[in-house]
Amino acid sequence: MTTSPYVPPKVWTWDAANGGQFANINRPIAGPTHEKELPRGEHGFQLYSLATPNGQKVSIMFEELLAAGHAAEYDAWLINIGKGDQFGSGFVGVNPNSKIPALLDLTGPEPVRLFESGSMLVHLADKFGAFLPASGAARTEVLNWLFWQMGSAPFVGGGFGHFYAYAPEKFEYPINRYAMETKRQLDVLDRQLAESAYVAGSEYSIADMAIWPWYGGLVLGRAYNAAEFLDVTSYKHLMAWAEKIDARPGVKRGRIVNKNWGDEAEQVPERHSAEDFAGKAV
Repeated sequence: MTTSPYVPPKVWTWDAANGGQFANINRPIAGPTHEKELPRGEHGFQLYSLATPNGQKVSIMFEELLAAGHAAEYDAWLINIGKGDQFGSGFVGVNPNSKIPALLDLTGPEPVRLFESGSMLVHLADKFGAFLPASGAARTEVLNWLFWQMGSAPFVGGGFGHFYAYAPEKFEYPINRYAMETKRQLDVLDRQLAESAYVAGSEYSIADMAIWPWYGGLVLGRAYNAAEFLDVTSYKHLMAWAEKIDARPGVKRGRIVNKNWGDEAEQVPERHSAEDFAGKAV
């Protein structure tokens, strides 16, 4: 292994030219870059998102709620992060962290803003009494796994995915470091799913909805072109769970909401009603 000649300066300064593939949307400061109001549709929930794993969590939740008969109609608006939509003043007003997704709940006497996908899942689960036990040990177990995902996935996306797939150069040390951690997390899930039908027990929950877009997508070969590199087929229980979740109608619909790339049959850039899925691969 070679030793990098890089020596960190005493005080770091930002050089946008060194940002790699996402240099145009990464910066070390917060706040809006331009004035732009968010659109609003006719429904009580307004989702502003993109079909990345974090965005898929919430659109899957909405589609699962609708499939279960809940009055959870929503409008989903595309936030094109490559063009900097997340830095518009309206979006920053809902999510000061300038990351997708962002959600407005307009069903009550006062609008409720929600940022962070885990917060949205808990809010919607409690509001509709679905996919999260109301109390007790079963609720805590779901939250255990929800927060596990929120804390663990940055190692997969920002760590492994970045250095393996997106960094301008390949470096052995960070790829090895994050591959090791990613495989450890896959093993955590595989061992858990050897003992239970779903991540948090015998019932499908928001824990599955949060974890599947990241880890299900990874083992199903939809992320970073890394399935062979990570030997994902060795995680047999995880693979079976990923395929089981992938077959759910609500998941099939939710994962393509706010998607504007790839096969057109798997693109629903905006979603305002069930009719938007007509002719799609769902």
